[in-house]
Amino acid sequence: MTDHVKRLGRDFFSGDVLQVAPALPGKYLCVPGTDGVPSRYMITEVEAYRGEEDEACHVSRGRTARTEIMYHRGGFIYVYFIYGMYWMFNIVTAEEGIPQAVLLRGISGFYGPGRLTKHLKIDGSYYGEDIAHSERIWLEDHGTKVDVAKGRRIGIDYAGTYWRDIEWRFYIR
Repeated sequence: MTDHVKRLGRDFFSGDVLQVAPALPGKYLCVPGTDGVPSRYMITEVEAYRGEEDEACHVSRGRTARTEIMYHRGGFIYVYFIYGMYWMFNIVTAEEGIPQAVLLRGISGFYGPGRLTKHLKIDGSYYGEDIAHSERIWLEDHGTKVDVAKGRRIGIDYAGTYWRDIEWRFYIR
């Protein structure tokens, strides 16, 4: 990595999801390339899910085997399968015992969380991986400045009016 490129470490993910999520658009999601050169994709859109009180968050119905990783300290990967066809990629935030996560909704060239994971071949094997130390997926800060807007989260009508209308989606304007 060059001097201006910094791999995001544990400290970045230890903050509250409402600090971490709006800081992610403009950062880079990276994976090893077939030629030995990493492939880097700018993060363009994310959503915040904030613990047991958030009716749109998976932990709102309690701790389960599937959501156990969300109770770990920030920086671990939470992936889950939906509609029998898509993997959703999340990064846990906050301190241990505080279940929060950021869903990655878009990267440069790929809009939509299912398209993102399909392109990067992200599947259930990533569950619980430490993104701060992983060799197969990591985040970088290139110092890129972007204009981040916020809006309502997508596809959570089941969560009720308050949680549906809260603006916890962050994207590059």
